[in-house]
Amino acid sequence: MLMTADTVTLNLKAKLFRGFGDASRLHILTVLREKPLAVNEIVALTGLSQPNVSNHLNCLKDCGLVLAEQTGRYMVYRLSDDRVDQLITIVETLLADVAKGVYECTRYDNATVEPKPGD
Repeated sequence: MLMTADTVTLNLKAKLFRGFGDASRLHILTVLREKPLAVNEIVALTGLSQPNVSNHLNCLKDCGLVLAEQTGRYMVYRLSDDRVDQLITIVETLLADVAKGVYECTRYDNATVEPKPGD
């Protein structure tokens, strides 16, 4: 199959959305919206295990959605671009209008995240 510029662009967009498509990665991105955080802080806020958080952070860093910076003895992570936060905000407002359809959709797995107190 011949790859056109349109096909390449569509594949890149799909790949970007896969970064947002995992509930654990999305949870990490969501907590990073507030401020830069160290791994232990992300673990505490998300309830995910430290190895799981580290693995997802590496994925998010590799695909350019988060940046890491050494601060003292800790690696601190932050969103790479304000538009990541904006995209999550857009998704939240869209979801408010289409939540019933998304919830009832049987074509995708229903990834669930248990809310933590205060979320």
